[in-house]
Amino acid sequence: MDSIKITGGVPLEGKVEISGAKNAALPLMAACLLTEGELILRNIPHLSDITTMANLLVHHGAELTVATSTPGEGRTLHLCAEHINDTTAPYEIVRKMRASVVVLGPILARCGRARVSLPGGCAIGTRPIDLHLKAMAALGAEITLQEGYVEATAPAGGLRGAEIMFEKVSVGATENALMAASLARGTTVLKNAAREPEISDLAECLVKMGAHIEGIGTDTLLVQGVKALSGAEHSVMPDRIEAGSYAIAGAITGGNVLLTGIAPEILGATLAALREAGIAVTEEAEGIRVRGKGRPRPLHLTTAPYPGFATDMQAQMSALLCLADGTSTINEDIFENRFMHVPELQRMGANISQSGNTITIRGIPRFIAAEVMATDLRASLSLVIAGLAAEGTTTIHRVYHLDRGYERVEEKLAGLGARVERIKG
Repeated sequence: MDSIKITGGVPLEGKVEISGAKNAALPLMAACLLTEGELILRNIPHLSDITTMANLLVHHGAELTVATSTPGEGRTLHLCAEHINDTTAPYEIVRKMRASVVVLGPILARCGRARVSLPGGCAIGTRPIDLHLKAMAALGAEITLQEGYVEATAPAGGLRGAEIMFEKVSVGATENALMAASLARGTTVLKNAAREPEISDLAECLVKMGAHIEGIGTDTLLVQGVKALSGAEHSVMPDRIEAGSYAIAGAITGGNVLLTGIAPEILGATLAALREAGIAVTEEAEGIRVRGKGRPRPLHLTTAPYPGFATDMQAQMSALLCLADGTSTINEDIFENRFMHVPELQRMGANISQSGNTITIRGIPRFIAAEVMATDLRASLSLVIAGLAAEGTTTIHRVYHLDRGYERVEEKLAGLGARVERIKG
């Protein structure tokens, strides 16, 4: 397996272009299964998770071509699922990525049946898909679990509209329900729906395809089902998690980094936390500038669904707060096993203790380089951030997690002046 070596102590300087959002691109790709027409998606990042989803769609019968682009620009995907040849999403593909479960709603709505393996992905918690299945059942589907697969069958005449109240906010369940409801008979109301910008991005694409959706951006979505959807063109929104990660990397190194291609509105909670920590954040015509100077102030954060502080930013912020001038706390209220980066940061000298779903971080003056192991996607980036600020050379092993969610990470960091090298395994 590949590893990354980082020699720390260099303030990051310059501009970095933010890629298309992985968490938006994956359900948008799955939306091609809703139509016989061609769906053209622009600003697609080059990531292993994107490749996994592409392989899954091809398995179902979709035709896929990738348009060439200049270096540094997102790719354009042309997707056409005129014929769905296989309604089974197999274990060997789905096990690699939890987001694969979003094909359930589109295939069920279009074909009347779907068989999807229980998903895999990062080991950051149990993350059951019961909310997905309850939503499909509310739309009239019969759901059974057989040998590790979800088997869903729509009633005669197809799915029918319903009122769905999510017991808790779930991005994936909202995406599945939204896509399925677009082809259901009648009206569907999704209550306590996820409000993440990626949900709005999906909804706006579905509207371009002919869906009737009201309440976009709110926690109540009203969907009037249509008989068929058409093809469309859509540009994937920028990745707010990638942007927040590079903002923290700039801040922790005392650098001066300009994030381009990203709007500040979708980074609300992250930018608010950085400002509270004493990091200079300014909005410019080209993007968002982040300047770090001295040790950050301590914070007390709790992860929450959007517009709260994102769980996907928790590990990166943990690394920054390790160097704060004081004691910080972070409560993780989304996933029960998302502190796996803590032992690795401790190897670099971090003073962190954990009690249940809360970590207490007592700030230290500096990180000391060490060999560490990446455990999941966002934890990987937290170790990169720590390595950038550490004395000496840090080696991060098992960085295939990084390739799932951060496009050209070494190239982008090197462009900001970081001394970083990938070692092929």
